[in-house]
Amino acid sequence: MIASAEAVEAMVEVIPWEVVPESLERKRIDYLAERKKPLRARYAYGVIFLITNLWAWFVRDYAQRVLPELQYMKSCGTGGNDCFHTLGVLRVSLGSFIFFFLMFLTTSKTRKLCEARNAWHSGWWGLKFFILLISMVVPLFVPSDSVQLYGEFARVGAGIFLLLQLISVIQFINWWNKYWMPDEQKKQSCSLGLFMSTLFYIASMSGIAFMYSSHAMKSSCALNIFFITWTTILLIVMMVISLHSKVNRGLLSSGIMASYIVFLCWSAIRSEPANEECNRQKQGNGNGDWSTMLGFLIAICSIVMATFSTGIDSQSFQFQKDEVQEDDDIPYKYGFFHLTFSLGAMYFAMLFISWNLNNSAKKWSIDVGWTSTWVKIVNEWFAASIFLWTLISPVLRQSKVMDHEEPVQEIDNSAVP
Repeated sequence: MIASAEAVEAMVEVIPWEVVPESLERKRIDYLAERKKPLRARYAYGVIFLITNLWAWFVRDYAQRVLPELQYMKSCGTGGNDCFHTLGVLRVSLGSFIFFFLMFLTTSKTRKLCEARNAWHSGWWGLKFFILLISMVVPLFVPSDSVQLYGEFARVGAGIFLLLQLISVIQFINWWNKYWMPDEQKKQSCSLGLFMSTLFYIASMSGIAFMYSSHAMKSSCALNIFFITWTTILLIVMMVISLHSKVNRGLLSSGIMASYIVFLCWSAIRSEPANEECNRQKQGNGNGDWSTMLGFLIAICSIVMATFSTGIDSQSFQFQKDEVQEDDDIPYKYGFFHLTFSLGAMYFAMLFISWNLNNSAKKWSIDVGWTSTWVKIVNEWFAASIFLWTLISPVLRQSKVMDHEEPVQEIDNSAVP
């Protein structure tokens, strides 16, 4: 025993114990430096997506005058019309979809920073820009019938994108509610949450009043009156259910959601054709005044930001929420990120052509027409339905568990002598 103790002491003196923590710390620093590359890369992909949006707008409104050479291409039809306007936007969308879907296929299984697919996602920009160029050129040679078929497919993809965006928004609202109103002991946090929920409800009711005064002036505006009234009813229902004793979710989450559906309703009404008497908003007249241009550019930036924020929010779509993040794990899911951008390519095409594959939109207009209006209205109703389900479903599950436990307790009690 004495000899073994001496041997242990000798090993302690010989082994430099400080080397192990230093090597681990150095490796951790290397991983942190490596994690910065994909974090910077996502902004580069966002810029690429913005450029494709601007290119689609250029092809729709000005390419026929600036690029007359395209009229000599067989796939562009007579006078090159099939490469401009609506079909031109769909061709740009198809090229963007091809690029991001290829990125999805090549990065979807990436897990660690040391994998080659991580280097491909974060680097090799020269090769990727070449692939992007090829992806944008190839649709110019696709027959018009195939482009029309892609347009029908893009409608479905755009709908899936709206669903993903909606789930991301609801998850953000739930996180915001938990962050500002965590428990009753943090009085300051709860007070601030109550103050913010009041602001959201004031903004929602102000929006309702504004829509009534500006878009439902006459009794002939029955459809707008229905949209606004139904939005008001949804707002009240969400507030009442949130305050129910069995739900007890507070006013903050329902207040944020109320503001969101009011915004969707207002956006839907603004998308109605400009020649309607119930819509005072001047839209897409082709004159290109500064207010129209500014609104158009803000709309494009909103598309990019919505796609970007949904793409990096892969945690909202994970089935296992308690996964432990290790130092060498990738910072976000590359596959989901690129898949979202590929669906976003379909979504921006639908906005540029107002979800209509037959008629060309006017210059400097985006997401205008009755189809766009109904898409937004249905999206609003669907958003409210999903949010209400997130409030009610825990109560229903709890009641089912209690109903199942009561017969078990009765059997146990009857078995006791």
